[in-house]
Amino acid sequence: MDWLNAGVQGVLLGGQYALLACGLSLIFGVMRIVNLAHGVLAVLAAYLSLVLVQQGLPLWLAIVVVVPLFAALGYAVQRGLFNPALAQVGQDAAGGARGAGELAPLLVSFGVAVALTNLLQEVFSADTRKIPTGDLASAGLPLGDLSVGVLPLLTLGVAVAVIAAVQLFLARTSTGRAMRAVADDAGAAAMTGVDPKHMYAVATALAFATLGLAGVFVGMSTQFSPGYGDLVLLFAFEAVIIGGLGSLWGTLAGGMVLGLAQTIGAQIDPQSGVLAGHLVFLAVLVVRPGGLMPRSVQA
Repeated sequence: MDWLNAGVQGVLLGGQYALLACGLSLIFGVMRIVNLAHGVLAVLAAYLSLVLVQQGLPLWLAIVVVVPLFAALGYAVQRGLFNPALAQVGQDAAGGARGAGELAPLLVSFGVAVALTNLLQEVFSADTRKIPTGDLASAGLPLGDLSVGVLPLLTLGVAVAVIAAVQLFLARTSTGRAMRAVADDAGAAAMTGVDPKHMYAVATALAFATLGLAGVFVGMSTQFSPGYGDLVLLFAFEAVIIGGLGSLWGTLAGGMVLGLAQTIGAQIDPQSGVLAGHLVFLAVLVVRPGGLMPRSVQA
């Protein structure tokens, strides 16, 4: 029964990792950018929702505010920071002046992460916080001899719904098809009238919207502080790599594998849960570097 409980908890934990990793996978799949600010942005969403709840807003209404606000932030960040960095990549690839080259977007996101982490520490201090959820935090559903937490189960359901919705958006809408065309060949897409810069910004807005939602669920389920973003980025990155870079359903699978590895590892040795996840991540890199489902979002 203990092993069964570890497996169930691992799947639920994997849902949280998949929700966190969805935006990271989308940005990489469309623009080949690894957003190092991903973790601290999730923490920012948690702090923002916490402030809104403390001001008297119901939690569901705080989510309604945070998600579109983060979508707008994503569009602005892409247009103001990432697009100029991507232009530098194109200049270097064309044989222009040597500069930061393909490291430019990575360095920009790193700068955002460092600045935002320090800003959050100045505003909120290093004290840990948690979004109050009332009875939801302790509510459970009986499953035979097991009790499944309602909040983790809700997180898993939201993760599956978000990934399915994003995948459907990419496959069935004109904007999604344009986004996939830009991901495949920005130059050819521009010749058909598609604006690559706008499509990149739309993709980042969508990724930030999912990230904002994930950040709220992180704040509901665990204690967080300004420095917690590093751990969030690590787990999200591992889920993306295990699943396959740019593959949304692979990200869900990667989150599940990582969550199961951590909970089963903790069942074997309570102090080795996180280490077990890292070892599985390393094993996937060695045995299957492309991940479990190596398929880009534009495929």
